Amino acid sequence: MWSRRQGLLRSAGCGVEELRRRRREREAALRKARREQQLVSKRLLRDETPEEAEGECVAAILGEAEIQQFLRLAHRGTEEKERERALFSLRRGLQHSETQKTFIRLEGSMRTLVGLLTSNQALLQLEAARCLHELSHSEHSVVAEACLPATSYLLTYLSGHSSEFIELCLYTLGNLIVESEVVRRQLLPQGIIPAMAACMQSPHLPVLEALGYALSQLLQAKEAPENIIPSVLGSTLPQHMLQLLQPGPKLNPGIAVEFAWCLHYIICSQVNNALLITHGALSTLGLLLLDLAGAVQRTENAGLELLACPVLRCLSNLLTEAAVETIDGQMQHGDERILAALFILLQFFFEKQPSLLPEGLWLLNNLTANSPSFCTSLLSLDLTEPLLKLLPVSNVVSVLVLTVLCNVAEKGPAYCQHLWPGPLLSSLLDMLALSDTEVVGQSLELLQLLFLYRPEAGHAFMQQSGLQALERHKEEAQLQDRVHALQQKALHG
Repeated sequence: MWSRRQGLLRSAGCGVEELRRRRREREAALRKARREQQLVSKRLLRDETPEEAEGECVAAILGEAEIQQFLRLAHRGTEEKERERALFSLRRGLQHSETQKTFIRLEGSMRTLVGLLTSNQALLQLEAARCLHELSHSEHSVVAEACLPATSYLLTYLSGHSSEFIELCLYTLGNLIVESEVVRRQLLPQGIIPAMAACMQSPHLPVLEALGYALSQLLQAKEAPENIIPSVLGSTLPQHMLQLLQPGPKLNPGIAVEFAWCLHYIICSQVNNALLITHGALSTLGLLLLDLAGAVQRTENAGLELLACPVLRCLSNLLTEAAVETIDGQMQHGDERILAALFILLQFFFEKQPSLLPEGLWLLNNLTANSPSFCTSLLSLDLTEPLLKLLPVSNVVSVLVLTVLCNVAEKGPAYCQHLWPGPLLSSLLDMLALSDTEVVGQSLELLQLLFLYRPEAGHAFMQQSGLQALERHKEEAQLQDRVHALQQKALHG
């Protein structure tokens, strides 16, 4: 990570702007890595009867003859109940991968199923849609593409009256969208985005949650930044998403989680984050952060992290693009309240979900990077020691904690005065005892800033065996230049 900068620290007089530039380079690389880590999943709805749930009706793998028989009965049966039972049996068989592959190989099978989907009998339509839903959950992309003839009908039915049917269509479309670019290419010109915007008006909570899922699947497509997200931003979807994320008694956790991830994928695309900020995204997310911090103090509910993770990511990434005056204008909840809420969440993660600590620290890094007021609040709330207690969690956490402290230190002598003296020296000596190049490199950067603004820090460092700690790393190619620079600074001031 540091190899590109080996020649930059030969002089002991490395300035603040150079240190900031190096750190921003690394943060840009980390942001890129985060954007490339996407969450792809499929959902499966099964409304099983009590007998099915208890295993009294075990689904069997179906062969060609059985599939053809069930399709024939469903299509041409004389009694409606007989037709429904045939489709039910087919749907149960389609829970097996082997049956799915046999089904799509059979000539005319999908055409018959689509015919049943478009029939004028509601129960047959619903059962046919459930069959398609089972197929959409397949792990084989060829199965998803075989469902292509049905997708335009599923899209049309989003404007129907049955909330149960709309919910099923949305989850099925979501499963197909994420699997197949061919499906996405067909649905986009047919108006899937306007159809989704219309679904936002639904008063039914399960429909809204299903919509959030389907939209999040669409937004994860590799072509989303060019072909999908501009259309989403041009619709009413962003405003409605932010409304659903407003904290208060009407906030539904399941819906909020789905649309928080939608917002995350849009923000990561960097297509037009200024528009989201104009719609009040920073304010909404800041209030939601405060609400989450209050919630973790009131409950032991471990599900809170499901919403906390995308909210933290959204705020973090928006802050990298928002102008300082915009941040001050929208996040009017007070620097100290925001930081206090964030540290409550960090403590919750530390105790319950350590894997989410980097998410919270990333936000803290972006809050303090260009804002003296947030750095001032961090110091006035005495949050340095709680921050240092996180150092042993992992190397990733250590780097982020040290980066935040660099943000504070680079603001000048008055800020460094609060950092030194104190427990920071012993913590940095512990970090220098590690072998991780990233952790040691960030520790050296913090020491460089402290020596620059608090010369007495260099003397204290030498008195506590700091030079010996540096000696350990003087032969490491990525660190030797900065180790030499710090040794000279400590010795000669």
